[in-house]
Amino acid sequence: MRWERVELGSEVTLLSGGTPKKSVPAFWDGEIPWVSSGEMTQRRIWDTALHVTNEGAIKGTKLIPPKTVLVVVRGMSLAKEFRVSLTQREVTFNQDIKALKCSERLNPEFLYYYLLSQARSIRDSTTEASHGTKKLESVILQKWPLPVPSDHEQLAIVEVLSKYDDLIFNNKRRVEILEESARQLYKEWFVRFRFPGHEHVKIVDGVPEGWHRCQVGDLLTLQRGFDLPVKNRIEGTVPIYASTGINGYHNEYKVKAPGIVTGRSGSLGTVLYVSKDFWPLNTALWVKEFKKVTPYYALFFLQSLKLENYNGGAAVPTLNRNDVHRIETFSPPEKLLESLNDYLNPIFDQIDTLAQQNLKLSQARDLLLPNLMNGEIAV
Repeated sequence: MRWERVELGSEVTLLSGGTPKKSVPAFWDGEIPWVSSGEMTQRRIWDTALHVTNEGAIKGTKLIPPKTVLVVVRGMSLAKEFRVSLTQREVTFNQDIKALKCSERLNPEFLYYYLLSQARSIRDSTTEASHGTKKLESVILQKWPLPVPSDHEQLAIVEVLSKYDDLIFNNKRRVEILEESARQLYKEWFVRFRFPGHEHVKIVDGVPEGWHRCQVGDLLTLQRGFDLPVKNRIEGTVPIYASTGINGYHNEYKVKAPGIVTGRSGSLGTVLYVSKDFWPLNTALWVKEFKKVTPYYALFFLQSLKLENYNGGAAVPTLNRNDVHRIETFSPPEKLLESLNDYLNPIFDQIDTLAQQNLKLSQARDLLLPNLMNGEIAV
């Protein structure tokens, strides 16, 4: 199928963002999301960790409407991926990101999917910046070849691909709800002490009778992950975990599931449950031994510690496992931990099923994507 091909810059205006001064309180803690490159692992941007006020949006960054394409043009993430997202509401964004304002004949959602289909090639077009980061020159984006199908064809392509993304998004929402229900059960039993039979248990020295004060190191052992350079990875089905999540796949595992992973270097505070045999990278810590707790308990317990507050690094955030091991806590009874497992097993089975569904949906969508974008599959 022959479509007109133009330079992207002829149909798109690149808009720059910014960071309002942190020293001006009137700019921050408003209602408007402020997108950073770290949040662009989400394909659809609904909300962000930080928000700005109307004044902050006017004086320190740029406000853009829903259905605007965002791309990361500077940062360490460009060494491994080119991040593309689509806004779902009015947002602002920082200086490491460009917003792409489309002409009247270019559907923003079509552009979003087209850029996803070009992500590897665009990533390989980046250049070195300072301090080991990468940058994507604006001229590269502006000259990037862009097919321009008819309005009808653009809408048809978007409709096909968005059905996959809608299913993936709905499954992710279901996972979030299941995870929150599990987290609330943990809090009810182990934070508020309203566990089954609590009415008949005395509180002694601030904890229920039969519970024992100890240190985190008495409950579990954290261990640094393993080196695995990209050049040594062999494509497989074993997930590779970095500080905030899956970083790729390999054909060999280092740790048998179930497991718990958290950040050691670069990004701290994320704690993840792993249901498949996996390879934790050296930027992560993993639980080598569950001494007196189960993996489910360890997940929510470590999340509750807010490990990002134990940063011991200067230039690069770093978590020392020995500092975590020395934190004072308590040890719950084994029978209560067994009961927790009985309640959470079916919840985590559902989470795992939904995650597998999303993996298959993503693979099917990504197989379709290049064929739709080059016109090999008619719509």
